[in-house]
Amino acid sequence: MNNNLAFVFPGQGSQKVGMLSELAAQHPIIQDTFAEASDVLRYDLWALSQQGAQEELNLTEQTQPLLLTASIAIWRVWQSLNGSIPSQLSGHSLGEWSALVCANVVEFSDAVAIVRARGAAMQRAVPSGEGAMAAIIGLDDSAVRAACLVASSDGVVDAVNYNAPGQVVIAGHASAVDTAINACKAAGAKRALALPVSAPFHTSLMKPAADELAAMVSGTSFESPEIPVVHNVHGAAESNAELIKSLMLEQIYKPVLWVDCVLALKAQGAQNLVECGPGKVLSGLTKRIDKEIKCYGLDLPSSMDLTMAALELNTGE
Repeated sequence: MNNNLAFVFPGQGSQKVGMLSELAAQHPIIQDTFAEASDVLRYDLWALSQQGAQEELNLTEQTQPLLLTASIAIWRVWQSLNGSIPSQLSGHSLGEWSALVCANVVEFSDAVAIVRARGAAMQRAVPSGEGAMAAIIGLDDSAVRAACLVASSDGVVDAVNYNAPGQVVIAGHASAVDTAINACKAAGAKRALALPVSAPFHTSLMKPAADELAAMVSGTSFESPEIPVVHNVHGAAESNAELIKSLMLEQIYKPVLWVDCVLALKAQGAQNLVECGPGKVLSGLTKRIDKEIKCYGLDLPSSMDLTMAALELNTGE
């Protein structure tokens, strides 16, 4: 286990048609992993990822198992190449389920079933069109929260993703989010952008989704993590399997404290951070959180090779 290495796993927004095609051409374990997930889902997840319309990939009930499977497939490639084992894991929102699978807390097939149900429950919790999310750029956290408070007379709206200094996502009822966007602009935000999602993730409006998922999570076998996982809800690791179940339900309707997660990884020794999933969203956020942390990717054969070589150089392995 490499004490200065952490792996992080992306959430919704990192999916795109054709992802992992180059890796799959070199590593059959990619399509084997997608086939495992397809057996659970009862539709061809690999075909969806390679030939589906982007609109289909963006349906949260399909996005969630898709990104989980992509991350686990990459993790398995890394293991097959005898890559360094990280000493810590974390995942952004949905990505926390990927981290739990890699830490051997929950079986992959169980996680696929849960995240599909999670996506469906989250979409049902608020009818399409009634919820919204927006990214606020260039405003400090307290000013964003103050703007949400001003807008709360129009409905629920909260800061829900603390992604990086000066980058906070808000969510809630669509009308209240619109009001908060204007309040953030008036307070000096550089940009305030509505996001192309229909459900207000990580708000109190998602509590019914957590309640709906509770029995399924409770009935699924969880083990203590073999690799510590830093959780979104409080930015700390947890070893008790039953408490982890509670945290995974809470994170549906509580904010993602991603800045706290990254700083916790660093405080425990992480100097190198590998994004185990499609895209570079988390690497970009990490560079804004702490420029001293070196970031790497694995979603292309070239980046896999570069990361392997860089980590061997940095650790002297």
